[in-house]
Amino acid sequence: MTFDAGQFDIAVIGAGHAGIEAALAGARLGLRVVLFAMHLDAVANLPCNPAIGGTAKGHLVREIDALGGEMGRAADACCIQYRLLNRGKGPAVHSLRAQADRRRYGAHMKALLERTPNLCLKQAEIVDLGPAGGPVAWVDTALGARYAVRAVVVAAGTYLNARVITGASVRASGPDGLMPSVSLSDVLRALGLPLQRFKTGTPPRVNARSVDFSEMELQPGDDDAPAFSFETAERPRNRAVCHLTWTTPETHAVIRENLHLSPLYAGVIRGVGARYCPSIEDKVVRFADKRRHPLFVEPTGLDTEELYLQGLSSSLPEEVQRKVLRSIPGLRRAEVTRPAYAIEYDCLDPLCLTPALETRAVPGLYCAGQICGTSGYEEAAAQGLVAGINAARALRGETPLVLDRASSYIGTLIDDLVTRGTDEPYRMMTSRSEYRLLLRQDNADARLTPIGHEIGLISPERYRRTREKYAQVAREIARLSAAVAPPSESFAAFLRARNSAVPTTGVRLSDLVRRPELSYDALAPFDPDRPPLAPEVQEQVEITLRYEGYLKRQEAHVAQFKRMESRLLPGDIDYAAIHGLRLEARQKLDRVRPVSLGQASRISGVSPADMTALMIHLGRPS
Repeated sequence: MTFDAGQFDIAVIGAGHAGIEAALAGARLGLRVVLFAMHLDAVANLPCNPAIGGTAKGHLVREIDALGGEMGRAADACCIQYRLLNRGKGPAVHSLRAQADRRRYGAHMKALLERTPNLCLKQAEIVDLGPAGGPVAWVDTALGARYAVRAVVVAAGTYLNARVITGASVRASGPDGLMPSVSLSDVLRALGLPLQRFKTGTPPRVNARSVDFSEMELQPGDDDAPAFSFETAERPRNRAVCHLTWTTPETHAVIRENLHLSPLYAGVIRGVGARYCPSIEDKVVRFADKRRHPLFVEPTGLDTEELYLQGLSSSLPEEVQRKVLRSIPGLRRAEVTRPAYAIEYDCLDPLCLTPALETRAVPGLYCAGQICGTSGYEEAAAQGLVAGINAARALRGETPLVLDRASSYIGTLIDDLVTRGTDEPYRMMTSRSEYRLLLRQDNADARLTPIGHEIGLISPERYRRTREKYAQVAREIARLSAAVAPPSESFAAFLRARNSAVPTTGVRLSDLVRRPELSYDALAPFDPDRPPLAPEVQEQVEITLRYEGYLKRQEAHVAQFKRMESRLLPGDIDYAAIHGLRLEARQKLDRVRPVSLGQASRISGVSPADMTALMIHLGRPS
């Protein structure tokens, strides 16, 4: 029996990083949203690594912020150590990463949700939604409450039919020992959605008082790291440090001697794990030639002594985990506060989703986060933001927001999922983008803030500030292109000291900025008309000038890409009737139902010959 618990426009199932962004987006766009959490004290939980950002993931956070999402602002309010990764490489792969205070982050997000107009936060397990065979109209809780809704976003994370595995111990559980969501898997399967089984894991946590940091390498934060949010006025302040240690040959011997006890190798774990975040036992087996593996010892907050051992993920029995720790410098006397575990969970085959993250089988049902086959807080938040926006836009009679690969890492992420699918937990990396020099973390505001403003998540004042920032960039580039540094003995000495060629005549300042051995700031003594500019404006000026040729080349590739994306495919096209298509191509095109020729060309199993046949078919008069 159910009872009428009220009416909302959108129900969001799951209050992790995907669910939070979906709920906030819907509420901020004027829709009434109800957000369900399995446990209100686990809202915005960071059950694995207590960190935000990282390689390519930092790009996602800045893109979320530029569109009007919340993760960047929350990270700046709650992070305790910042580092800018890949400084020794080009700006395309510079990525911000920060350690988060785990409890403060969750409390910050929970308070924000509770105070957001149009949003109701509730603790409940959703056990049914429906009706079958039509658009979603309601969700039911385990206690019999029925909420009438017009759209649903499922962001169940790793709770979906989850089980936690440590050695011989296998129990139904979500992360951190919380209850799993058991019934929802059967509901989704009954609605015609294809499910698969994935696995992730966490390392042991230890008490800092039992760690010998003198045997480890200090990993301080970067004092000049930028903030995640373009709206954060001050540079972040580092309030904690991390440390680095390494496994030893003794560590690897302990693991090899106990592989028969590993659920991973005993066949207990059936789910597919993340390729780019393997367990320590998997590393020892797969990389047998490596004498050691790095382990990063990271604080989980300012008000706790608990440390996270990044790189030591495992499902070995607790007794073996203790032996492993005793073989590692600095951890030989470590007190384990939480043993490592693996967690298996159900998720969708994302090929069942449209580029708007709506399921094809059930109108009004959207999915976001790890249920779509991804791993990582940032990937989840990005999908949640897009799903929430599109649920709201659909209810307002507006076209969906679909970001393409040339616009953002968010667009690349979603296109990879809905076009190519994934048979393992998907992780965003800079190498996944063919346009990564254009899609830098530093220019996410230029790329996406206009879209966020058009949608309604970016205020007119913020949009005005962004436009003025890039107007300053354009003016300064024009000035540098016209200004000339005249020859002089002091200028020649300056160039020789930096192993830079000395011209015999005047040289444009823009050409000097392009020289890798020089910089915009270094040229200040020879630039008397230089205006006062904010550091972020200077950064854009320097990158734009220094990489101008490469940027133009990528922009030409983007133009070609957009021509293919603009050739739309009819929604009712019958691929089985197209002469010249191979059977595999017909099946995969029918399964994915691409919206454009560009998307069709990226489907695995669709060859150039198949594309030719498809274009010939489209060229025929109907």
